[in-house]
Amino acid sequence: MLMSLGGIAFGVGFFIVTQAQVSGFQEFFIDTILGTEGAIKITDRYQNTLTSVSASTAEGGPTGFFYADKANTRFVEGVEYPEDLIESLKAIENFEAASPVLVGNMRITSPLRKDSGQIYGIDLDAHLEVTNLKDQMRLGSLEEFRGTPSGIVIGQSMKEYLQASIGDSLIIQILDQKRRYRVVGVFETGVSDIDESRVFMHLQEARSLMKEAHGVTFVQVQVKDRDLAPLDARAIRRLTNHAAAAWQEREKSWLGVFKALQISAAITVSTIILISGLGMFNTLVMIVMEKTREIAILRSMGYTRQDIMNVFFLQGALVLILGTAIGFGFGAGITYGISKMRIGIRGIFTADTYIVNWSIMHYAYAAITATVIVMFASLAPARRAARLIPGDVIRGTST
Repeated sequence: MLMSLGGIAFGVGFFIVTQAQVSGFQEFFIDTILGTEGAIKITDRYQNTLTSVSASTAEGGPTGFFYADKANTRFVEGVEYPEDLIESLKAIENFEAASPVLVGNMRITSPLRKDSGQIYGIDLDAHLEVTNLKDQMRLGSLEEFRGTPSGIVIGQSMKEYLQASIGDSLIIQILDQKRRYRVVGVFETGVSDIDESRVFMHLQEARSLMKEAHGVTFVQVQVKDRDLAPLDARAIRRLTNHAAAAWQEREKSWLGVFKALQISAAITVSTIILISGLGMFNTLVMIVMEKTREIAILRSMGYTRQDIMNVFFLQGALVLILGTAIGFGFGAGITYGISKMRIGIRGIFTADTYIVNWSIMHYAYAAITATVIVMFASLAPARRAARLIPGDVIRGTST
């Protein structure tokens, strides 16, 4: 029973630790995406092609009508009137803020190297409301960027590749336009694709550089409740006739990976509890076989079959409660220790330590898993003990 107790404690503890790690990195990834790309991205306007249908009136005269053919929907690139679109979004209860963004491919040249990437023309105040750009700044100042029309903010990876520093002058070329800009800030999101290629500049300057009189490439939206983003995206599509994608749709593949890891970790660690349950099952079966005479005496004294079953369930419950309590403490301690371990992750996000998620649900799931396994392990021996007939035990004919 002590081995079963230890197995349950270790199983519950490791269950908590693995779930805390996987869900912690998942939450960190989601926060990074929301703080960089926003909860909803509104892009191209779409319009249905009108198809004519000919018919005849009751009098036999010709007539006809048009209907929207959704199968042949046409898309118009970008958001032509972002101010009007953002104003209409305020009718959505979950709406928090929106930022118009103009994107263009460019070549950027430093005194030492050349690189390619994308210009992101932004309204700084609006963009700060929907992203974590302020927290992502590593060098320079957004206030200097605000006051410098020809200033740009570049990613950390791009800075290292170009060997550029704050105050350096870089040449940006889009189509036949070539202008010089000064680096006033460096940001790092932790997403390598962004940090290697993105350059922020003022929206009006980007329009001038790209020869776009009005309109933007997309509108980035932040919402109050991120879980309602898919519903809000559908509402936006109906309200504005623009394509809108929630973060759950955009990052569906990565969210699927994290979910698979969570399930895989839960199944793997649950085997520890399962093995402990099998050990408890064998122990209780042996107790039943060794204590048949004592069980018969209890039945003769008036104990019912349910009373006998409760005795064995009580043993299982004591092991379960004690093992789960020890497992909770063990899991919390290991989780805290892991959260202080130094690592260096660079790729889909940046993390310098293990990211853990402290959730009461991890403890609840671990306790439920242990309860189910222990109760099943106790059920068969308890039922066997309850079926013993005192007379058969005394005669030695019990099975």
